[in-house]
Amino acid sequence: MAADSTSTPSSENAISVAEQLEQLGAARKLVLENPTYYDRIVKGVLPIIGPAAPVELRRWGADFLAESLATPVLTMREKENITVAVLDTLRSLLDHAGEDAIVLKSSIVAAASAYPVALRWIVHNSYHTESWEQMSAIKSRILSIWDGAPAPVKLSCIKFAQRVVLAQTVSNGMEQKYGGLDISLNMIPANHPLLDPRQLEAEATGLLDRMLGVLQDNSSDALLVDATINCLSILARTRPNTSNRILNTVLNFNPLKLANSPMTPKTRVLVKSLEKTTRMFLTHLLRRDPNNAMSGRIQQYLERLMRSRAEIFDEAGRKRALIDQGMAAFGDAKRQRMEAGVPQFTIPPLGPGPHTVATIFTLTDNPGLQVFDATQLPANLAAKISVRTLATLDERVLDLAVSGIRDRLTSLYAAGAAGEAATQPALINAATAPLGIDEDDDDYEPDLTPAEDTEQILNKLDNAPPEEPIEPAADAGAAMTLGPFKLPPPPTVDPDVATKLSQAAASRVFGPLSALKDAGMARKPKAGINRLAASSYDRDSWLTLITRLATRTTAGLEDTPMGIKSEDALDRPLASRVSLGDSIREMLYAYILEDWRRRIEIAVAWLCEEWYNDQLTKRRRGGSEVSPGELHYERWALRLVDGFLSYVTAQDKVLTRFLAEIPGLSKPLLGKLKALCADPTTVQLALTSLLYLVMMRPPAREMALDTVAEIWAEYEDARPLAAKYLVKWRPGFIESQTRSAGEGDAAHANNMAIAT
Repeated sequence: MAADSTSTPSSENAISVAEQLEQLGAARKLVLENPTYYDRIVKGVLPIIGPAAPVELRRWGADFLAESLATPVLTMREKENITVAVLDTLRSLLDHAGEDAIVLKSSIVAAASAYPVALRWIVHNSYHTESWEQMSAIKSRILSIWDGAPAPVKLSCIKFAQRVVLAQTVSNGMEQKYGGLDISLNMIPANHPLLDPRQLEAEATGLLDRMLGVLQDNSSDALLVDATINCLSILARTRPNTSNRILNTVLNFNPLKLANSPMTPKTRVLVKSLEKTTRMFLTHLLRRDPNNAMSGRIQQYLERLMRSRAEIFDEAGRKRALIDQGMAAFGDAKRQRMEAGVPQFTIPPLGPGPHTVATIFTLTDNPGLQVFDATQLPANLAAKISVRTLATLDERVLDLAVSGIRDRLTSLYAAGAAGEAATQPALINAATAPLGIDEDDDDYEPDLTPAEDTEQILNKLDNAPPEEPIEPAADAGAAMTLGPFKLPPPPTVDPDVATKLSQAAASRVFGPLSALKDAGMARKPKAGINRLAASSYDRDSWLTLITRLATRTTAGLEDTPMGIKSEDALDRPLASRVSLGDSIREMLYAYILEDWRRRIEIAVAWLCEEWYNDQLTKRRRGGSEVSPGELHYERWALRLVDGFLSYVTAQDKVLTRFLAEIPGLSKPLLGKLKALCADPTTVQLALTSLLYLVMMRPPAREMALDTVAEIWAEYEDARPLAAKYLVKWRPGFIESQTRSAGEGDAAHANNMAIAT
């Protein structure tokens, strides 16, 4: 009974904790589905996950706080409210004596996310001293347990130190450029009542030195070194004051230090991890800033590192020498003595034939290696193995192998010649041959197959092909000569089938776009007028190929789709005669409109190709008239502008850029901008775009001013801004229009008076 009484409370407590964890899991699922509940649920779980709670609840709570403070879906104001609310709970969890390592790790991760937000809150709310005191206490506690903590907690401390250094040093604005949280020393005013910029910067410098101490000591702890280098990457990229110190420390670090110890499998993994982390860190820095002052040192370090790595792991992968294998203990009584330094290599002879090419060039008699299928290896791996083998192969061994293969080929050639001589029939002496009978007659064997009856012979004759007349012997040579070969004409394709095939081909052309990577922010060197249209296999090059396929593949063939007879094509309506180029154009138009703000450069490149193709078509026709079906630039430019105007907002300056960069402007094209003046929010965008054309494209100045004048006449809301531009670029226009309008009103009034 006593045992039963003591077990009941513990089981109830376990059930209670399990139920609470289930409810907390449901709450977490709710905030993941609807982020608006974050503030309410985070503040609601704080009393449940305090230091007095069971360890399971504390672990869940620390993980949830770390996840909530790091989520990107919350605005800065919401993050500030949550951060100020959780500081007290984080401090109590970190100060709790004998706290669980998992709770400490998650709490430090949460503090790393909370620190820059708390610093920003104090910068704008200096009256709230309690929050900064709690954050300072959390920082002191984390820095005090850094050295003696377990490995997972140490990694979290390194991440926290990185966030502190980021927040307390001067930024170059790169984080904000890429959409990151750019909180730095630039935000803190010099006269802030709580924060001293000089003291914070000095503290950040000390923390950076503490992080770099792992590399300066050439630590062999791969976890700490990898975590430190990964945290240093963003510091070197976004904090100019720290980059030189970080690079000097990394360049003095030796990631291959462990290679001096016995090469166990664990040591091999650690050395590879340290080397790869260091190499990737420096490689990425060199790619982002190839003009760095230390790029030469970085390149030399990378070359030396890769060479040392190859030497270490190639030596470790080779077979040990005979003395290292302990074989010397067996003595040399039964082993043939070889001359020192002279390679001994024997090629086993070939057995009885026939032989394949692979058998001739096989140098080993190991049956396991002989059946190995080398074609299963990837091409790059096979090339790497071949290059390294040839680079380390002894020249004398290679000479012996070549001589052995040469001897094999010689023996095979000799055996083949002897076989031909044996199979060739000997000449018969006519004087001794009895009755002119050949020697082959001695090998005569009777045909034991039954003779065919009359019915079988008649059936065979009925099924035989007709006999051709025998040509004279003089024409035998002419019959053997080959005449000119001509391909049969292609079959006539139905217009509907040709249209479907064109659309299917266009769809396959756009297929690789989803798998190709974007060039991104990497700057490509400009090769000038002699550049290639597509010099690399990336998305930009493939899009260039697509625009060329759309504009140039069927140039001059638009009126007659491929595979359709001209008379059949002309009998069909124009709407049903879709060529391959038109199919690609339609898909390219849809592709651009999917994200037209980011793909405006693709639209400009496409229209440049269309304009160029139209000019070549006009030049090819000379003075003759060009049919509208052969010119594409104007039609697709109008369609693109119509598509853009459906989504244009007042902030879309890319429309101005589009109009400025396309090769040709026309009055109908500029007239499309008048639709923007119907919305008061986009009036300024339309008129600013036209003003840019007036100022920067003189050939289109009059057309642009005509469009501005039409906007002034048609839209009342756009008159003030349009009048401002017209007064400068067309003086007297407004006065003449006003005078004409006044005279027209007076004439109308007189007519009304006479009629009355």
